[in-house]
Amino acid sequence: MSVQAPPIVETPGVDAAELAQLMAAFNDVTSRLHQTHDLLHQEVHRLRSELAEANDQLQRSRRLAALGEMAAGIAHEVRNPLTSIRLYARMLEDDLAAQPTLAGVATKIAQAVTGLDGVVGDVLSFARELTVRPEPVDAHELLHRALGAALAPESQASIQVVMPTPDANAPCPSCDPNLIHQALVNLIRNAAEAMSEVDDPRRLTLNASLDPDPDRPDRSIALLSVADTGPGMGPDVIDRMFNPFFTTRHTGTGLGLAIVHRIVDAHGGRINVHSRTNDPSAVDSGPRGTTIELHLPQKGTAATERRPGRPA
Repeated sequence: MSVQAPPIVETPGVDAAELAQLMAAFNDVTSRLHQTHDLLHQEVHRLRSELAEANDQLQRSRRLAALGEMAAGIAHEVRNPLTSIRLYARMLEDDLAAQPTLAGVATKIAQAVTGLDGVVGDVLSFARELTVRPEPVDAHELLHRALGAALAPESQASIQVVMPTPDANAPCPSCDPNLIHQALVNLIRNAAEAMSEVDDPRRLTLNASLDPDPDRPDRSIALLSVADTGPGMGPDVIDRMFNPFFTTRHTGTGLGLAIVHRIVDAHGGRINVHSRTNDPSAVDSGPRGTTIELHLPQKGTAATERRPGRPA
């Protein structure tokens, strides 16, 4: 009995065209893997940066919370004797009405007490609990109202004010109108004070726009900006300008911008600062001045109903 060998099946060889296709497919997969690796690396870097920023904000909130509690306690203790001093100064003014020189001294005491009481008020405003009651508000109306409250007509006459034209499609931030009004008034007054240090042109530009949210492409944000042609600020000042009690001026408590930061943070928004000086050696050259932008949730976006009331 003979055993037959199994038939031999010939396998067709891979020609050059098929080999080229295989190599192209391999190169394509390799390229996609490299791209995916780069994207993952960028995402990890972004997440680490966000985590570091979140940790920094948490530490800042804790430090300012302790500072706010201490400042509030001191402010309350100071306000009581100030009230007594003001009362006695007014009584002296009345008793010394026939002696103008001495009455003038009593008047100066009362005026000094009023100034100190304003400082105490700033401290308490910074330390108090913030309750945000958001509602849709016309951004242009906010800017117009804040301008009228921040600058007297004579001050506006010495400054070129550029305002947005009322528009039916104006941004409608979802915000607490009273708190944002307070923030805008502080920013406008700061801009006017900065421009008092320079010669013309003194131009104050207020604007409102609707921009895409860089963190959420599916929604928009309302952007309110206050721009001046003042002397500008260096990076070291920009880094510290929202810290409580920091100021570059000879007067003031240095709490105005810290309060602005608290208000915007309580709304779940953020602040951007762009500033240029006349320093010819600066890398970022251009016209001098500072622009501060408030990024706020747009109408229809969930806003923060209430935030803890300690400084953040």
